[in-house]
Amino acid sequence: MADCSRPVTHGTEKNSLKMKGISLERNRTDAVKSTMNKYKAWERAKKAWRESKSLLITIFILTAVRSAIADWNDVPTGSMNPTIVQGDRVFVNKLAYDLKVPFTTWHLAQWSNPKRGDIVVFFSPVDGMRLVKRVVGLPGDRIELANEQLLINGRPLQYEPLPADTGHDVPPDKDGLRVYAEETAGGMPSHPVTILPQRPALRTFGPVTVPAGKYFVMGDNRDNSNDSRFWGTVDRNRIVGRATMVVLSLDHEHYFEPRWHRFFTGLL
Repeated sequence: MADCSRPVTHGTEKNSLKMKGISLERNRTDAVKSTMNKYKAWERAKKAWRESKSLLITIFILTAVRSAIADWNDVPTGSMNPTIVQGDRVFVNKLAYDLKVPFTTWHLAQWSNPKRGDIVVFFSPVDGMRLVKRVVGLPGDRIELANEQLLINGRPLQYEPLPADTGHDVPPDKDGLRVYAEETAGGMPSHPVTILPQRPALRTFGPVTVPAGKYFVMGDNRDNSNDSRFWGTVDRNRIVGRATMVVLSLDHEHYFEPRWHRFFTGLL
């Protein structure tokens, strides 16, 4: 007689094997789908690169040129009034003194140094912002300011009054009376400066001697300029280039109206 107490497992084993087979097949299908999705993503990335390669290379070349050869700089403040006014965009010749590795301050070659009177663009030693100022002191120079009169190596610069309309492009402010004068010194081109007699300012300074490899810079707006009188000299390797021209000018006080007469004017 057959033993009826023994459990019957054949059907259960078949179902278990069937489920394992389905699970393995599903895993293989998922693996294939995953591989196909990765392949499609790779093909899409290659297609996007092919379509955008020229544009990306062009952008890289243009930014490299701006970084190492030429650029323009917006001037939002009045520290260089009346030579440069708020809303001017100045052309910066980055090959004026040297050639740098793009996007760095590393020098590949150097053929000149800033001269007294040059308007330079540089990275601020305080916060790294790009600033525009005039070089008044070279390495070894002795700089002094005595009641608004600049002295270089003990020799006072000469000042001649200029008419009030010298600053006709300077936006109105709360500094009161403006006085314009032409500043002249040996070895430096004559240029206008602004004096604000009603504004509290540092009108007497120094004397100080400019260290080797550094430059003393000031704004032409002598009574409203944050410059070497306050934070010291500028390292040679922080100087980006020389500002040589106003490329365009927009009047921020009158809905960014173009100042056409300032377009493409040289800077002294």
